[in-house]
Amino acid sequence: MKQKTLISIVGPTAIGKTSLSILLAKKYNCEIISSDSRQFYKEMEIGTAKPTKEEMDGVPHHFVDFISVDEKYSAGDFEKNVLSKLEELFEKNDTVIMVGGSGLYVKAVLNGIDEVPADEKIRAELNERLIFEGIRPLQLELKELDEEHFNRMDIRNPQRLIRALEVCLASGEPYSNFRKRTVK
Repeated sequence: MKQKTLISIVGPTAIGKTSLSILLAKKYNCEIISSDSRQFYKEMEIGTAKPTKEEMDGVPHHFVDFISVDEKYSAGDFEKNVLSKLEELFEKNDTVIMVGGSGLYVKAVLNGIDEVPADEKIRAELNERLIFEGIRPLQLELKELDEEHFNRMDIRNPQRLIRALEVCLASGEPYSNFRKRTVK
């Protein structure tokens, strides 16, 4: 069986990633996967630099305009969708190109992403506590549940504090345990 290759082109906006990816896709007669999280959404046109039909020049692009902004979509969802699409694309091509500037989404595909528990009810309760009790009681609770992560993180960042507490409370494990796991 011939080796399959995923070429990943990443970088900031407006450096020519799209034109390079189309040039390479024509050279290798392959298709393109967008890893730009803003290009996923049908309703987002301004500031996304989505390739036009003319720019695509007949090269099939995947994950552009494929979901609504009303849908929840995460890097973990993207990883699963892309791995499935890669299986399909590698059946007909030896090369696929992934292009975009959303580093977390690229890393999810290239390195995998850990499954970290989420619980919207717990998150809502923690956000409510933040409003009514302030940040200090949440900081103290995280210190009690996961002192290792507490000592490493910016405990003044309420979003990260709440996420770490959410994982601890939903899983019954310290958040730091999830950060130490190796990707499979």
